[in-house]
Amino acid sequence: MSKLNEIAMKIVSNGKGILAADESTGTMTKRLNSVGVESNPENRLKFRETLFSSDGMKKFIGGVILYDETIKQKTSSGITIPDLINKAGSVTGIKVDTGAKTLSGSSTEKITEGLDGLRERLQKYYELGARFTKWRAVYSISKSTPTKLSIISNAHALARYASMVQEAKMVPIVEPELLMDGNHDINKCYKVTSEILISCYEQLNLFNVDLSGTILKPNMILPGKDHDKKASTEEIAEMTVNCLKKNVPKEVAGIAFLSGGQSELEATKNLNTINKINDTKFVMTFSYGRALQQSALKYWSKHQEDLETTKKIFNHRSKMNSLSVKAEWTEANETKTAA
Repeated sequence: MSKLNEIAMKIVSNGKGILAADESTGTMTKRLNSVGVESNPENRLKFRETLFSSDGMKKFIGGVILYDETIKQKTSSGITIPDLINKAGSVTGIKVDTGAKTLSGSSTEKITEGLDGLRERLQKYYELGARFTKWRAVYSISKSTPTKLSIISNAHALARYASMVQEAKMVPIVEPELLMDGNHDINKCYKVTSEILISCYEQLNLFNVDLSGTILKPNMILPGKDHDKKASTEEIAEMTVNCLKKNVPKEVAGIAFLSGGQSELEATKNLNTINKINDTKFVMTFSYGRALQQSALKYWSKHQEDLETTKKIFNHRSKMNSLSVKAEWTEANETKTAA
């Protein structure tokens, strides 16, 4: 087992998943404003520190993805955020892309930027305590998209990123996200996700990336949010497992789904059903942001001094998703509080 594979397996093993707390300042400002809280470095830190010091972190979270601001912050007790995460037995990660910009040659599609100066930034993040990283490519379905240009350009960028990250002795999370926006059916999502994954792994292989030291963060196979026919949880699970089975090389260390616009309950339920039929060698776990934090954030926004209840709400959501990784979640579990 390579050192990178060891880190990757620590993040996704034993029913644990990833807390995506890597919202940019802009995104976090929107989240806080939506619940009536002023967005400043202190408030952003206070909420995140509350989650990172919960029991749910120790029991159910194997890795935390941070944003540049957060990895450099100190907690109220004076220790660094990476030290707090490590104390919980979790691995510190960092988002290293600089966001999606308009793709040259296209008026509607995006390319993720951040390769310039990445080597130097990776060294600094390693020194700050990061041991894994994340880069998100984003694609959308419309009558004319995604184009071949978008699929290949983003796959190439993901592969260059992953190669540099491994060179810096860290595990890259490869996140090719096909957005839920649109009125396409579930079959279209399956087809396009397959094309994206095939292109990503062609490029990762070209760059000699050690796949056993990578984690894939894909979308589930879902109909577009404006499609008139909802898919059943069973259909989502079946098509998701089949798509990954056909298009993801067996060497990949683990698969950690993004929640991508699903509600907390949908994200948990779909993951549980996926694991009920998961007949692959892959660990299939979660890398959720909103679907782990939303209820805790809503409560905290109105009761900022009641950190214990905020933690309990987060503990519960984390536990529900951990049960889903083991295919042990039930509707009845939702009414119980986390142990």
